[in-house]
Amino acid sequence: MCLMELPLPNLFSEIALGGVMLPNRIAVAPMCQYSADDGSATDWHLQHLMQLAFSGAGLVTVEATAVERPGRITHGCLGLYTDSNERALKRVMDAARAVATPGIKFAIQLAHAGRKASQRVPWEGGGSLPEDQEPWPTVGPSALAHGPGWTAARALTLAEIERIRDSFVQAAIRSARIGFEVIELHFAHGYLLHQFQSPLSNQREDRYGGDADGRERLAVEILTAIRAALPESVAVGARISGSDWAEGGLDETDAARLAEKLGHEGAAFVCVTTGGLVSHQKINAGPGFQVPHASHVKRMAHVPTRAVGMIVDPLVANALVESGEADMVALARAFLDNPRWVWHAAEKLGVSVARPPQYARAAPEVWSGAKLARPAAG
Repeated sequence: MCLMELPLPNLFSEIALGGVMLPNRIAVAPMCQYSADDGSATDWHLQHLMQLAFSGAGLVTVEATAVERPGRITHGCLGLYTDSNERALKRVMDAARAVATPGIKFAIQLAHAGRKASQRVPWEGGGSLPEDQEPWPTVGPSALAHGPGWTAARALTLAEIERIRDSFVQAAIRSARIGFEVIELHFAHGYLLHQFQSPLSNQREDRYGGDADGRERLAVEILTAIRAALPESVAVGARISGSDWAEGGLDETDAARLAEKLGHEGAAFVCVTTGGLVSHQKINAGPGFQVPHASHVKRMAHVPTRAVGMIVDPLVANALVESGEADMVALARAFLDNPRWVWHAAEKLGVSVARPPQYARAAPEVWSGAKLARPAAG
Protein backbone atom coordinates (compact mmCIF):
# COMPACT_ATOMS: atom_id res chain seq x y z
CA MET A 1 0.00 0.00 0.00
CA CYS A 2 1.32 3.44 -0.95
CA LEU A 3 1.05 6.04 1.80
CA MET A 4 0.30 9.62 0.74
CA GLU A 5 2.74 12.24 1.94
CA LEU A 6 1.06 14.75 4.25
CA PRO A 7 1.31 18.43 3.23
CA LEU A 8 3.71 20.60 5.17
CA PRO A 9 2.26 23.14 7.58
CA ASN A 10 2.27 26.50 5.82
CA LEU A 11 4.91 27.87 8.19
CA PHE A 12 7.37 25.26 6.90
CA SER A 13 6.61 25.62 3.20
CA GLU A 14 9.07 27.28 0.82
CA ILE A 15 8.76 30.90 -0.26
CA ALA A 16 10.57 32.92 -2.91
CA LEU A 17 11.73 36.46 -2.22
CA GLY A 18 12.52 37.63 -5.71
CA GLY A 19 15.01 35.09 -7.00
CA VAL A 20 15.93 33.82 -3.52
CA MET A 21 14.20 30.66 -2.30
CA LEU A 22 13.79 30.20 1.45
CA PRO A 23 13.20 26.71 2.90
CA ASN A 24 10.50 27.99 5.29
CA ARG A 25 8.64 31.16 6.26
CA ILE A 26 10.39 31.86 9.55
CA ALA A 27 12.87 34.72 9.80
CA VAL A 28 15.22 35.75 12.55
CA ALA A 29 14.61 39.48 12.78
CA PRO A 30 17.57 41.88 13.03
CA MET A 31 18.61 42.50 16.64
CA CYS A 32 21.20 45.12 17.61
CA GLN A 33 23.96 43.67 19.79
CA TYR A 34 25.80 46.94 20.55
CA SER A 35 29.08 45.02 20.54
CA ALA A 36 30.97 46.26 17.47
CA ASP A 37 34.33 48.07 17.38
CA ASP A 38 33.96 51.22 15.23
CA GLY A 39 31.38 49.36 13.18
CA SER A 40 33.40 46.15 12.88
CA ALA A 41 31.95 42.81 13.96
CA THR A 42 33.66 41.11 16.91
CA ASP A 43 33.78 37.64 18.45
CA TRP A 44 30.41 38.37 20.05
CA HIS A 45 28.86 38.53 16.57
CA LEU A 46 30.75 35.37 15.65
CA GLN A 47 29.08 33.27 18.35
CA HIS A 48 25.73 35.02 17.99
CA LEU A 49 25.36 34.49 14.24
CA MET A 50 26.92 31.02 14.17
CA GLN A 51 24.30 29.90 16.68
CA LEU A 52 21.45 31.43 14.69
CA ALA A 53 22.86 29.89 11.50
CA PHE A 54 21.74 26.42 12.60
CA SER A 55 18.51 27.59 14.26
CA GLY A 56 16.47 26.18 11.38
CA ALA A 57 14.99 29.55 10.39
CA GLY A 58 14.70 30.08 6.65
CA LEU A 59 16.24 33.55 6.85
CA VAL A 60 18.64 35.01 9.42
CA THR A 61 18.95 38.80 9.35
CA VAL A 62 22.02 40.58 10.67
CA GLU A 63 21.30 43.54 12.93
CA ALA A 64 20.83 47.15 11.82
CA THR A 65 24.12 48.03 10.13
CA ALA A 66 25.00 51.69 9.67
CA VAL A 67 25.89 52.90 6.19
CA GLU A 68 28.13 55.66 7.59
CA ARG A 69 29.86 56.27 10.92
CA PRO A 70 27.50 59.10 12.08
CA GLY A 71 24.55 56.85 11.25
CA ARG A 72 25.26 54.44 14.10
CA ILE A 73 22.80 54.34 16.99
CA THR A 74 25.60 53.82 19.55
CA HIS A 75 29.38 53.54 19.62
CA GLY A 76 28.85 49.76 19.64
CA CYS A 77 26.64 49.48 16.57
CA LEU A 78 27.60 47.46 13.53
CA GLY A 79 28.56 49.37 10.39
CA LEU A 80 29.57 48.72 6.80
CA TYR A 81 31.34 51.91 5.79
CA THR A 82 35.02 50.86 5.68
CA ASP A 83 37.09 48.03 4.26
CA SER A 84 37.83 46.96 7.84
CA ASN A 85 34.10 46.68 8.57
CA GLU A 86 33.68 44.55 5.46
CA ARG A 87 36.56 42.21 6.34
CA ALA A 88 35.33 41.74 9.89
CA LEU A 89 31.78 40.93 8.86
CA LYS A 90 32.94 38.58 6.10
CA ARG A 91 34.96 36.64 8.69
CA VAL A 92 31.82 36.22 10.79
CA MET A 93 29.55 35.31 7.89
CA ASP A 94 32.03 32.79 6.45
CA ALA A 95 32.03 31.03 9.82
CA ALA A 96 28.23 31.17 10.09
CA ARG A 97 27.80 29.65 6.63
CA ALA A 98 30.19 26.85 7.54
CA VAL A 99 27.79 25.59 10.22
CA ALA A 100 24.48 26.72 8.71
CA THR A 101 21.40 24.58 8.25
CA PRO A 102 21.08 23.46 4.59
CA GLY A 103 19.05 25.94 2.55
CA ILE A 104 19.25 28.82 5.02
CA LYS A 105 19.74 32.32 3.60
CA PHE A 106 21.30 35.36 5.24
CA ALA A 107 20.12 38.96 5.13
CA ILE A 108 21.58 42.21 6.39
CA GLN A 109 19.60 45.25 7.47
CA LEU A 110 21.13 48.52 6.28
CA ALA A 111 20.26 51.61 8.28
CA HIS A 112 20.98 55.17 9.31
CA ALA A 113 19.87 56.31 12.76
CA GLY A 114 19.42 60.00 11.89
CA ARG A 115 18.30 61.99 14.93
CA LYS A 116 18.29 58.79 17.04
CA ALA A 117 22.06 58.38 16.62
CA SER A 118 24.69 59.12 19.29
CA GLN A 119 22.94 57.13 22.02
CA ARG A 120 24.11 55.24 25.05
CA VAL A 121 23.69 51.46 24.82
CA PRO A 122 20.41 50.20 26.35
CA TRP A 123 22.00 48.62 29.43
CA GLU A 124 23.45 52.04 30.27
CA GLY A 125 20.07 53.71 30.04
CA GLY A 126 19.83 54.72 26.38
CA GLY A 127 19.14 58.33 25.42
CA SER A 128 21.60 60.87 24.02
CA LEU A 129 25.26 60.37 24.89
CA PRO A 130 26.55 62.73 27.61
CA GLU A 131 29.48 65.02 26.84
CA ASP A 132 31.99 62.74 28.57
CA GLN A 133 31.13 59.79 26.26
CA GLU A 134 32.16 61.28 22.89
CA PRO A 135 28.77 62.18 21.40
CA TRP A 136 28.54 63.24 17.77
CA PRO A 137 26.16 65.63 15.96
CA THR A 138 22.93 64.07 14.74
CA VAL A 139 21.01 64.86 11.56
CA GLY A 140 17.48 64.47 10.31
CA PRO A 141 15.07 65.77 7.72
CA SER A 142 14.31 68.71 10.04
CA ALA A 143 15.93 70.30 13.09
CA LEU A 144 13.82 68.40 15.61
CA ALA A 145 14.72 66.23 18.60
CA HIS A 146 13.32 62.75 19.15
CA GLY A 147 11.80 63.90 22.43
CA PRO A 148 12.47 65.70 25.73
CA GLY A 149 16.07 65.26 26.88
CA TRP A 150 17.29 64.36 23.40
CA THR A 151 19.75 66.44 21.39
CA ALA A 152 18.09 68.27 18.49
CA ALA A 153 19.20 67.15 15.05
CA ARG A 154 20.52 69.41 12.32
CA ALA A 155 18.47 69.45 9.11
CA LEU A 156 20.24 67.73 6.22
CA THR A 157 21.19 69.67 3.11
CA LEU A 158 20.35 68.32 -0.33
CA ALA A 159 24.01 67.48 -0.90
CA GLU A 160 24.11 65.51 2.36
CA ILE A 161 20.94 63.63 1.42
CA GLU A 162 22.59 62.63 -1.85
CA ARG A 163 25.70 61.48 0.04
CA ILE A 164 23.64 59.33 2.41
CA ARG A 165 21.75 57.81 -0.52
CA ASP A 166 25.11 56.90 -2.10
CA SER A 167 26.28 55.47 1.24
CA PHE A 168 23.33 53.07 1.24
CA VAL A 169 24.28 51.94 -2.27
CA GLN A 170 27.93 51.42 -1.35
CA ALA A 171 26.98 49.45 1.79
CA ALA A 172 24.67 47.28 -0.33
CA ILE A 173 27.52 46.57 -2.76
CA ARG A 174 29.74 45.61 0.17
CA SER A 175 26.93 43.37 1.46
CA ALA A 176 26.71 41.54 -1.85
CA ARG A 177 30.48 41.02 -1.86
CA ILE A 178 30.26 39.47 1.61
CA GLY A 179 27.68 37.06 0.19
CA PHE A 180 24.35 38.19 1.63
CA GLU A 181 21.49 36.85 -0.45
CA VAL A 182 18.97 39.36 0.93
CA ILE A 183 19.24 43.05 1.82
CA GLU A 184 16.66 44.66 4.09
CA LEU A 185 16.49 48.46 4.19
CA HIS A 186 15.50 49.94 7.53
CA PHE A 187 12.70 52.42 6.89
CA ALA A 188 11.12 52.11 10.35
CA HIS A 189 11.56 52.35 14.15
CA GLY A 190 12.07 56.11 14.05
CA TYR A 191 15.41 56.00 12.23
CA LEU A 192 16.37 58.34 9.40
CA LEU A 193 14.26 57.00 6.53
CA HIS A 194 11.23 56.74 8.82
CA GLN A 195 11.92 60.31 9.97
CA PHE A 196 11.67 61.46 6.36
CA GLN A 197 8.34 59.67 5.83
CA SER A 198 6.40 60.97 8.82
CA PRO A 199 4.91 64.49 9.04
CA LEU A 200 5.72 64.37 12.77
CA SER A 201 9.45 64.52 12.01
CA ASN A 202 9.65 66.00 8.50
CA GLN A 203 8.85 69.70 8.11
CA ARG A 204 10.85 70.22 4.91
CA GLU A 205 9.47 72.31 2.07
CA ASP A 206 11.74 70.98 -0.69
CA ARG A 207 11.37 67.84 -2.82
CA TYR A 208 12.00 65.60 0.22
CA GLY A 209 9.19 67.10 2.30
CA GLY A 210 5.63 68.33 2.03
CA ASP A 211 3.13 65.76 0.81
CA ALA A 212 3.44 61.98 1.08
CA ASP A 213 5.21 61.65 -2.27
CA GLY A 214 7.89 64.10 -1.15
CA ARG A 215 8.33 62.50 2.27
CA GLU A 216 8.59 59.02 0.78
CA ARG A 217 10.89 60.08 -2.05
CA LEU A 218 14.23 59.29 -0.38
CA ALA A 219 13.18 55.78 0.67
CA VAL A 220 12.05 55.00 -2.88
CA GLU A 221 15.20 56.51 -4.39
CA ILE A 222 17.43 54.44 -2.13
CA LEU A 223 15.69 51.16 -2.93
CA THR A 224 15.67 51.98 -6.66
CA ALA A 225 19.38 52.83 -6.67
CA ILE A 226 20.32 49.68 -4.77
CA ARG A 227 18.16 47.49 -6.97
CA ALA A 228 19.93 48.94 -10.03
CA ALA A 229 23.38 48.37 -8.50
CA LEU A 230 22.94 44.69 -7.57
CA PRO A 231 22.33 41.51 -9.56
CA GLU A 232 18.84 39.98 -9.53
CA SER A 233 20.26 37.11 -7.47
CA VAL A 234 20.22 39.44 -4.45
CA ALA A 235 16.73 40.17 -3.10
CA VAL A 236 16.12 43.69 -1.80
CA GLY A 237 13.26 44.56 0.55
CA ALA A 238 12.44 46.89 3.41
CA ARG A 239 11.19 47.07 6.96
CA ILE A 240 8.46 49.70 7.03
CA SER A 241 6.27 51.26 9.71
CA GLY A 242 2.56 50.49 9.97
CA SER A 243 1.90 53.11 12.64
CA ASP A 244 3.57 55.93 14.55
CA TRP A 245 1.14 55.33 17.43
CA ALA A 246 0.73 59.11 17.71
CA GLU A 247 -1.85 61.59 16.48
CA GLY A 248 -0.99 63.01 13.08
CA GLY A 249 1.56 60.31 12.36
CA LEU A 250 1.76 57.48 9.85
CA ASP A 251 -0.76 54.65 9.77
CA GLU A 252 -1.30 51.40 7.87
CA THR A 253 -2.69 53.25 4.84
CA ASP A 254 0.61 55.12 4.53
CA ALA A 255 2.48 51.82 4.92
CA ALA A 256 0.48 50.19 2.14
CA ARG A 257 1.09 53.12 -0.20
CA LEU A 258 4.85 53.01 0.44
CA ALA A 259 4.91 49.21 0.04
CA GLU A 260 3.18 49.50 -3.33
CA LYS A 261 5.72 52.08 -4.51
CA LEU A 262 8.61 49.93 -3.33
CA GLY A 263 7.09 46.90 -5.05
CA HIS A 264 6.95 48.79 -8.34
CA GLU A 265 10.66 49.53 -7.96
CA GLY A 266 11.58 45.89 -7.41
CA ALA A 267 11.18 45.30 -3.68
CA ALA A 268 11.01 41.56 -3.02
CA PHE A 269 9.25 41.92 0.35
CA VAL A 270 8.28 44.25 3.16
CA CYS A 271 8.41 43.57 6.89
CA VAL A 272 5.76 45.58 8.73
CA THR A 273 6.60 46.85 12.20
CA THR A 274 5.47 49.94 14.14
CA GLY A 275 6.53 52.71 16.50
CA GLY A 276 9.81 54.26 17.57
CA LEU A 277 9.43 57.66 15.91
CA VAL A 278 8.40 59.90 18.82
CA SER A 279 8.78 59.65 22.57
CA HIS A 280 5.07 60.40 23.18
CA GLN A 281 3.90 57.32 21.26
CA LYS A 282 1.20 55.23 22.93
CA ILE A 283 1.63 51.64 21.80
CA ASN A 284 -1.07 49.09 22.49
CA ALA A 285 1.31 46.12 22.69
CA GLY A 286 0.35 42.48 23.08
CA PRO A 287 0.73 39.12 21.32
CA GLY A 288 0.63 39.70 17.58
CA PHE A 289 -0.22 43.40 18.04
CA GLN A 290 1.38 44.39 14.71
CA VAL A 291 -0.23 41.67 12.60
CA PRO A 292 -3.26 43.77 11.54
CA HIS A 293 -0.89 46.34 10.05
CA ALA A 294 0.95 43.67 8.08
CA SER A 295 -2.32 42.10 6.96
CA HIS A 296 -3.58 45.45 5.65
CA VAL A 297 -0.34 46.04 3.71
CA LYS A 298 -0.47 42.54 2.22
CA ARG A 299 -4.08 43.04 1.04
CA MET A 300 -3.55 46.50 -0.40
CA ALA A 301 -0.01 46.44 -1.80
CA HIS A 302 0.32 42.84 -3.09
CA VAL A 303 3.98 42.60 -2.01
CA PRO A 304 5.23 39.57 -0.06
CA THR A 305 4.69 40.68 3.53
CA ARG A 306 6.25 39.62 6.81
CA ALA A 307 4.63 40.08 10.20
CA VAL A 308 6.64 40.66 13.36
CA GLY A 309 6.08 41.51 17.02
CA MET A 310 5.38 39.14 19.91
CA ILE A 311 4.62 36.17 17.65
CA VAL A 312 5.83 33.39 19.91
CA ASP A 313 3.49 30.39 19.73
CA PRO A 314 4.22 28.15 16.70
CA LEU A 315 0.52 27.38 16.25
CA VAL A 316 -0.26 31.08 16.06
CA ALA A 317 2.62 31.67 13.65
CA ASN A 318 1.41 28.87 11.38
CA ALA A 319 -2.17 30.15 11.52
CA LEU A 320 -1.07 33.63 10.42
CA VAL A 321 0.56 32.22 7.31
CA GLU A 322 -2.20 29.69 6.68
CA SER A 323 -4.90 32.36 6.86
CA GLY A 324 -3.06 34.65 4.45
CA GLU A 325 -2.61 37.45 6.98
CA ALA A 326 1.12 37.36 6.28
CA ASP A 327 3.47 35.48 3.98
CA MET A 328 6.16 35.10 6.63
CA VAL A 329 6.74 35.73 10.32
CA ALA A 330 9.81 37.15 12.03
CA LEU A 331 10.89 36.62 15.62
CA ALA A 332 13.56 38.50 17.54
CA ARG A 333 13.65 38.20 21.33
CA ALA A 334 12.07 34.76 21.09
CA PHE A 335 15.30 33.59 19.44
CA LEU A 336 17.43 35.24 22.12
CA ASP A 337 15.42 33.35 24.71
CA ASN A 338 15.35 30.09 22.76
CA PRO A 339 17.68 29.69 19.74
CA ARG A 340 16.04 26.26 19.16
CA TRP A 341 12.58 27.80 18.61
CA VAL A 342 12.29 26.40 15.09
CA TRP A 343 13.20 22.87 16.18
CA HIS A 344 10.51 22.92 18.86
CA ALA A 345 7.98 24.55 16.50
CA ALA A 346 8.59 21.74 14.04
CA GLU A 347 7.95 19.16 16.77
CA LYS A 348 4.70 20.89 17.70
CA LEU A 349 3.54 20.98 14.08
CA GLY A 350 4.68 17.44 13.28
CA VAL A 351 7.50 18.36 10.93
CA SER A 352 11.06 17.06 10.72
CA VAL A 353 13.74 19.73 10.28
CA ALA A 354 17.47 19.47 9.81
CA ARG A 355 19.60 19.93 12.88
CA PRO A 356 23.35 19.46 13.36
CA PRO A 357 24.21 15.78 13.79
CA GLN A 358 26.29 16.77 16.81
CA TYR A 359 23.00 17.71 18.53
CA ALA A 360 20.82 14.95 17.10
CA ARG A 361 20.89 12.86 20.25
CA ALA A 362 18.73 15.52 21.97
CA ALA A 363 15.90 15.00 19.44
CA PRO A 364 12.63 13.75 21.04
CA GLU A 365 12.60 10.57 18.95
CA VAL A 366 16.02 9.68 20.39
CA TRP A 367 16.08 11.11 23.90
CA SER A 368 13.33 10.29 26.37
CA GLY A 369 14.16 13.36 28.44
CA ALA A 370 13.12 15.72 25.63
CA LYS A 371 9.57 16.07 26.94
CA LEU A 372 10.86 17.06 30.35
CA ALA A 373 13.21 19.61 28.83
CA ARG A 374 10.57 21.34 26.70
CA PRO A 375 8.71 24.36 28.10
CA ALA A 376 5.00 23.95 28.75
CA ALA A 377 2.84 24.39 25.65
CA GLY A 378 1.80 28.02 25.13
